[in-house]
Amino acid sequence: MSDTPFGFGLPPEEPEDGDGKKKDPAGGGQGAGGQGGPGNPFGNFGFGLPGGAGGGDNPFAAMFGSLNPSDLGAAFQQLGQMLSYEGGPVNWDMAKQIARQTVAQGTPDGTKDSSVGPSERAAVDEAVRLADLWLDGVTSLPSGASTSVAWSRAEWVEATLPAWQQLVDPVAERVGTAMGEVLPEEMQSVAGPLIGMMRSMGGAMFGQQIGQAVGVLAGEVVGSTDIGLPLGPAGKAALLPLNIEAFSKDLGVPKDEIRLYLALREAAHQRLFAHVPWLRSHMFGAVEGYARGIKVDTTKLEDVVGQFDPTHPEELQEALQQGMFQPEDTPEQKAALARLETALALVEGWVDAVVHEAAKSRLTGADALRETLRRRRASGGPAEQTFATLIGLQLRPRRLRDAARLWASLTDARGVDGRDRLWEHPDMLPTASDLDDPDGFVHHEQLDFSELDKMLGEAADEPDGKGGKDSKDDTDQ
Repeated sequence: MSDTPFGFGLPPEEPEDGDGKKKDPAGGGQGAGGQGGPGNPFGNFGFGLPGGAGGGDNPFAAMFGSLNPSDLGAAFQQLGQMLSYEGGPVNWDMAKQIARQTVAQGTPDGTKDSSVGPSERAAVDEAVRLADLWLDGVTSLPSGASTSVAWSRAEWVEATLPAWQQLVDPVAERVGTAMGEVLPEEMQSVAGPLIGMMRSMGGAMFGQQIGQAVGVLAGEVVGSTDIGLPLGPAGKAALLPLNIEAFSKDLGVPKDEIRLYLALREAAHQRLFAHVPWLRSHMFGAVEGYARGIKVDTTKLEDVVGQFDPTHPEELQEALQQGMFQPEDTPEQKAALARLETALALVEGWVDAVVHEAAKSRLTGADALRETLRRRRASGGPAEQTFATLIGLQLRPRRLRDAARLWASLTDARGVDGRDRLWEHPDMLPTASDLDDPDGFVHHEQLDFSELDKMLGEAADEPDGKGGKDSKDDTDQ
């Protein structure tokens, strides 16, 4: 599990005190130079409405003197969007808006997003084409990329939001349901408007945090599969030239080699998800199964609801950020967590092993790049941190390395075809205990589920009369 408190915490760049809590707005944590700038008039939704507290406790009121009429109009427009939202558990329109704003602000190193030029697109096309050619010799799975694309950061946001919605909605749904359950039953019949307002606020606040996290991630990812899940459209191998440029700095490896190595990883992921038909739904289903086991600290939520002041909606967001959601310590929840973490490790381990086999004799920097990417994960890289923030889970680097060793051992023992055949059925894959004892898994006999499925299919096609006759004869005896 991640150390990140469960819930939708803000990305690391968000100002925090040493104890992990948000800075007091009066102390300058949300000043004009922070989240409360003109690009995001609400800051961290830490605003008050006319009639509320003023001064340092009311950063919105403090902004009246600096906002011009158009900024003030935008602020009230955003407030209207929050209160009028009637969709699902997350306001995805707001998430998209915030993500695009975050991308437009640029990364901390001052790099601004820009459109991808023809030469960069050609370089990505060539890298993916060559990567697929190399992968043909190290895996039995055919190419899974029907097209290759070079995305800007904004294009990455647009393309991956549907996948984020599938990942995050199950968790947010638990929160929305809990908001309607914390009021006493005798009050619920007369508190409909309040509950509706809270859900609208909750959907907007989740949208704001998700949008900001996705926008930050857009400035750091190099493709569509950085977290081991297929975030982009099926069949599209995607790379982000601007972020590859930033990733390449100070590595001491030629940029063309880095682009090609990252193209190998992207193309390998695409092969796996394209030709293992059950894998995508298995992994997203594991996330949903884990989310179903999340419980909400209703005592904390009741305190928030009991003191809820519509003029200070930031109180609700602060509660969302302070560890209100925790996984239940049940066998089912533990099994869901183990299933998801193992699946992520197996996917990333297979990609790691296959890409290393394809690159080690062709790219002089292959070993260095492999270790760089492994350390990026081990140090809690941006992809893993964002995933942990949004879902509450983080791929453990130890499992990744164990899985890579297991896949390499399988290649030596059974060959490429024997190794890749394990993806034919989820029950054929290594388990978490197998990652602890890779030699035991590699050398014990494996059931051939393809033959079993064939036998079951043939049995289902037999005439009913034969099965019926056997049953009758047994009865007569």
